[in-house]
Formats: sequence, structure tokens, C-alpha cells
Amino acid sequence: MKIALITNSRIPSLTANSIQAMKVAQALIQLDHEICMFAPREGDAVSKQALASHYGLRSTPDLEWLPSNRHLKRFDFILHAALAARRFHADLIYTWLPQSAALGLWLGYPAILEMHADVAGRMGAWWLSQFWKARGRKLMTVTTSALRNALERSTQLKFPNDAVLVAPNGVELERYTGLPDPSEARRQLDLPECPTVGFTGHIYPGRGADLLFELAKQMPEVRFLWVGGTPELVELWRGKLGEAHVTNVTMTGFLQHEKIPLYQAAADILLMPYSRSVEGSSGQDIAEVINPMKMFEYMAAGRAIVSADLPSIREVLNEGNAVFCEPTSGRVGSAILPYRDQQVSGNSELIIRAWRLTIESLLRDEARRLMLGAQAQREVEKFTWMKREERVMRRANPKLD
Repeated sequence: MKIALITNSRIPSLTANSIQAMKVAQALIQLDHEICMFAPREGDAVSKQALASHYGLRSTPDLEWLPSNRHLKRFDFILHAALAARRFHADLIYTWLPQSAALGLWLGYPAILEMHADVAGRMGAWWLSQFWKARGRKLMTVTTSALRNALERSTQLKFPNDAVLVAPNGVELERYTGLPDPSEARRQLDLPECPTVGFTGHIYPGRGADLLFELAKQMPEVRFLWVGGTPELVELWRGKLGEAHVTNVTMTGFLQHEKIPLYQAAADILLMPYSRSVEGSSGQDIAEVINPMKMFEYMAAGRAIVSADLPSIREVLNEGNAVFCEPTSGRVGSAILPYRDQQVSGNSELIIRAWRLTIESLLRDEARRLMLGAQAQREVEKFTWMKREERVMRRANPKLD
């Protein structure tokens, strides 16, 4: 099929949304669809080679940057994208924008709408309602069942089961084959040979930077490996670490995506230290519906995972492939935010202690770490980007079976 992919993500950028969109595009190309991606013009165009390097792609879509004025709420981009899809002679609109999905249906295209967070405000709910009211062949994917529930609350609609697909994010397993054991990975990366706890990804509010900071202070014998983050946040936290005389943290800043598996392999334990409130790149609180791509990468790396115990995380992880700790309710340690519910969240010092004791216990128990990692590797095999997009396209067009 000729598929017009319409994303509102800035490309290239460091956001998870843009990475996810490019992985979807690659998977669709690998499934022999003809893809053209349309994104807002927010800087200079870059080559396909530069995109492949930035996102770690082996198959890179044709990409057209279109005019987009933030003051117009991207309505100009949405119209330009619809016209561009027509010029492309698309058979299908595949988008992350309810506006583009609704407009595509109005223009007679079948439409797939990917939702990764709840709609924002009354206009967001209105546009999603228009998608459901419009005639035509349609499918909405959600990354978690919790997200479907949240969207039904926001729109006050009951979505038809045959037009909704729970499609969690995915991973490229090929990048995780043949990874060395933690000691060899540390040697290859010139990291100290000592117990190592890893974290990869962005540190927006709620992503765990404060908890990682406190754990590093309390566990000086452990090396904390922090991979990712914007230059501004990396500089901020390096300053805080220096002021506190914490020397057991290695921060890399942003790395090309293809390099991340080796850094994940260098850890004995990988952390997902989310709070009860998690700010997404859009500014929304996504804790209720979160489905992080790093979770699938951690599973593929075959390392023991310690995760904040959030209901949406348990849609993928379980006691057989991970260990859970209570999430914090905001910033911890020296800068504690008031808890919304003291009985639920408990005392921050006790939460930090629980995380520390859990990590220390796992570091002492290699057999358990190996068991958890092996189980996670087995279970992640069903979460590849290719299998995800096969399911999406099969549901959207049964003729593809």
C-alpha cells in the first residue's frame, strides 16, 4: 500500500515521539509498503543518511517537511499534509494527529490513528470525537488498555472494539543479538569494572533523576550509568553531582540510537524509576498510560529490571521478568514536593530505602538477575516493531491476511 505517515513530531529531534514514528515508518517499509512521511518544518531539512544515523535506521522513509505555524495550532500543517497525501496518491492515512485522521476520513481515505497519550483539553476531545463520528474505514491504536480507558473518559464515548487495537511500543531485536556480558560490555566501553546500575532515556519531570541522584549518594560502591538527556539537563545534573561530591555516576548525554544496546548491556540492573506523576514531552502527565520504549529495550538486553510499580507498566512487565518498587510522588531527597496522598505514597526516605535495598539484594543474587533477564528476553520476542505493524495493518485491512 501507499501510506502517508503524518506526524507532528519535530524531525530530527530527541523526543520519544519522533523516535517511535521513525521506527513505525521503518517497520512499514520492511513490510513492503511504500511510505512517505510528512512532518512540520521547524528547521533545515536533513538527508536520509543523517536521519538513518540519528535514529539508527536501516530503512529510512522519504520525508517531506511542510509549513507549520504554531500560532495557528498547526492547522496549516494539517491542511498541507492532506494535500501532500493526495499528491502522493496515498491509499491510507496513518497519523498521530486526531485532526489529520478526521480530515483524512472526510476526504475519503481510510485512516489509522495512533494515540500515545490522553487528548489535551476540550478541542482535543472534540477532534477525537470527530474521528469516531466520521464515516469510513478506521482504526485507532493505543499503547495501553489504560490509555483506551482514559480516552473514553475524556471524550465520553464508548469506542467499538473492532476499531481499537492495543498496540504497545516495540523493539528491534536484531540490535540486541550477540551482546556481551556486563563485564565485557564495560570493558568495551572503558567503564569501571564494578557493580553497575543503568538508566537510559530522557529525564523530564517524573522520570527519576532525583531518585537516581539520591541512590548514587547512598550507594558509593555502585557505578550508576546514565545514558541520554538533553545537554541542558546533563549540565544541570553534572553540576548537582559535583556540588554533592558524588563521583560514582557516568553521564553520556545523547547517544545515537544504535549505540544504546551496548550501554544497556554494561549494566547489571536497569532502572525505570518513574514517579506517580510523569511529564511527557508534550507537558502532559502520562503516568496513568505510560508505555516506554526503553522498557522493551531493557527486556531485549536481558538484564534485571527494577521498575516503578505503575498499573500501565504491569500490562507488559510482571514478577517473572522484573522487580517492582513503589514510585515516588515527585522530587525526593533534599527537594521534596508535597504528596497528593500521604497514605498512598508513603515517606520519600522509606521509598528511597526500598529502592536501595532492592538493588543491593539483586546485585548480591546473580542467579536471580540472570533468571529475570532471561525471562524478559523470552517475553519481548512478541514486541518487535515488525510484529506490531503487521498486527496494525492486518486489523486495518483484513485483505492483507
